Amino acid sequence: MSSHAASATRLRRICAAFGALTALVLSACQTVPVPPAPTTAWNVRRPLLQGLSRFELTGRVAVAVGQQGFNADIRWRQSMPGTRMTLSGPFGAGATQVSDLGGALSVITSRGQHLGNAAAHTVLERQLGFDPPLGSLRYWILGVPDPSLPATVTLDGSQRLARLKQAGWSIDYRAYTPVGAEWLPRLLTVRRAAVRLRMVVDAWHLQ
Repeated sequence: MSSHAASATRLRRICAAFGALTALVLSACQTVPVPPAPTTAWNVRRPLLQGLSRFELTGRVAVAVGQQGFNADIRWRQSMPGTRMTLSGPFGAGATQVSDLGGALSVITSRGQHLGNAAAHTVLERQLGFDPPLGSLRYWILGVPDPSLPATVTLDGSQRLARLKQAGWSIDYRAYTPVGAEWLPRLLTVRRAAVRLRMVVDAWHLQ
């Protein structure tokens, strides 16, 4: 090998090593300290989260019912007296808005149709493939069971739900994220028979 070729080879190796080191340094600089997982006992954390009446999340859902399915962006707003959920992406252009205010269900479809109660349940069943249990889901997404129904819970080593079985549904919690002093679900899967709903939470806002 000529001296010129050897020098070029050494230069390439130095540049490659420098590039790897730079990437490592940048990665280290971008590391954000993560607070420790909760150590508060489950029987203390559970009622606090169940009593949380005002919160908001944004994220994504993937719904599969048998061989059919869809993906959508989701925005969930919880405040007294109820739930407001917006699904953007499925069912054509625009967004579908679902409200459950004190047990009174209403839907505004992506085409602007306003439907209430029985008609709202029917359109959700037809478009989603199932009628979502919104009254219980508002607790499940916080990582706690619906306090009005019996449940079987499995905890992880940090006093958080790993699995929940309630009202014929099975909910698996795959990941959590720190939100203030608390840890809330980041990734969960809700299943019953042929229905599977997977939710990824991109952002939590507690009020």
